[in-house]
Amino acid sequence: MAPGSSEIRALAAALSEGRASSGDLLDDCLRRIKDPAGEGTRTFIKVWEQEAQLAAAAFDGAERSGEARSPIAGLPISVKDLFDVKGEVTLAGSVARDDSPPAACDAPVVNRLKSAGAVLIGRTNMTQFAYSAVGLNPHFGTPGNPWDRTRTPGGSSSGAAVSVADRMAVASIGSDTVGSIRVPAALCGVVGFRPTQRRVPREGAIPLSATLDTIGPLARSVEDCALVFGVIAAEELRPTDGCDLSSLRLAIPKGRTLEALDPEVAGAFTRACNMASRAGARIAEIDVEPLEAFYALNPNATIQAVEAMAWHRDLISRRGAAYDPNVKARIEAGDRIAATAYLDCLMRRGPLTHELDHLTACFDALIMPTVPIIAPPIATCERDEGSVRAQLIRNTSPFNYFDRPAISIPIHEPGSAPVGLMLVGGRDEDWKLLAIARAFETARNA
Repeated sequence: MAPGSSEIRALAAALSEGRASSGDLLDDCLRRIKDPAGEGTRTFIKVWEQEAQLAAAAFDGAERSGEARSPIAGLPISVKDLFDVKGEVTLAGSVARDDSPPAACDAPVVNRLKSAGAVLIGRTNMTQFAYSAVGLNPHFGTPGNPWDRTRTPGGSSSGAAVSVADRMAVASIGSDTVGSIRVPAALCGVVGFRPTQRRVPREGAIPLSATLDTIGPLARSVEDCALVFGVIAAEELRPTDGCDLSSLRLAIPKGRTLEALDPEVAGAFTRACNMASRAGARIAEIDVEPLEAFYALNPNATIQAVEAMAWHRDLISRRGAAYDPNVKARIEAGDRIAATAYLDCLMRRGPLTHELDHLTACFDALIMPTVPIIAPPIATCERDEGSVRAQLIRNTSPFNYFDRPAISIPIHEPGSAPVGLMLVGGRDEDWKLLAIARAFETARNA
């Protein structure tokens, strides 16, 4: 398929016309998962082979009867090991929860996928308790980056990104607290969408930060992300093909978001901006004081640590030895943060968000590199996880605090290190942002 085209639309048409079956699509994904030369054993914590086969058979039977289905019906989709599935223990990438009771019901997101006819293929690996964008997991292994298996896929939705990039699933559901969808999407060369927080329910997902957590899709095109987003948000699908780059006003934030870029990232970002300019987009570099205030305050570190410690306190006291030491240290830091510091971060959120909204009201989107570096070697991440983590989330994390929808789309040349372009929209302008991202994707692949 052409880069950027909707695989979900094409597969749905093939299923409807009898040129493909859900069972065959599932078998193809399962073959990739089981390939001993591949990353399946590190990408998935659990594969629902039998359940998926039953779901695929049910779809194929219903399709023959002419029953109408959603665009994702019959398609293999993976879910991050963060979501409750009835009758299973939700590990959240950690053996520390292996003695927890099974979930009493499906998370709303899982229920919506099942109701739409998706064939859920398995739980994807993740950074333990979603508390790092680096992607390391000492218990279940770290899946290798599809571009270079010695490099990290990013996290915390590491397995989600690899499952999509390696075609083990058509799409995946991840979570994003400071960049955990967009970072692995950028490093693995797929599309990752962080919606406005309220659009997708978070119930039934192990929390990291109630203030910042967001649920969203990863896929191989913007349109495919939009189709999955419509399902998990329970929103009517809106067209994403009506936007023209020539109609857009775009802003590049000056300052930290453009600092210390790897040459590959800088080159890809410059080419993307030049392409948009040639297509008629009006692009301006602007000072964004609320962003600089965010970096000075560093509120997400405070908010995450305090809220994570509140949730993990009892589990750490009982199973602390089973935690990743780096994750455990970040969580326990929450006990050493003053209540006034935490409240200050929350109280400043509203005024800074209002200031950012006012400053950017005349622009359709902000654009910047998703991640300033290409995927670093796993060995480097293991030696200096904290430093790598800070680099990876630098550009993504502010927009969880400001609750702006943000999407990462691939902009690298074929065969080179994956690089993501991040587009940031206005709060609750999710469908508009998806249309803008699709316009970029279409122009780049023309």
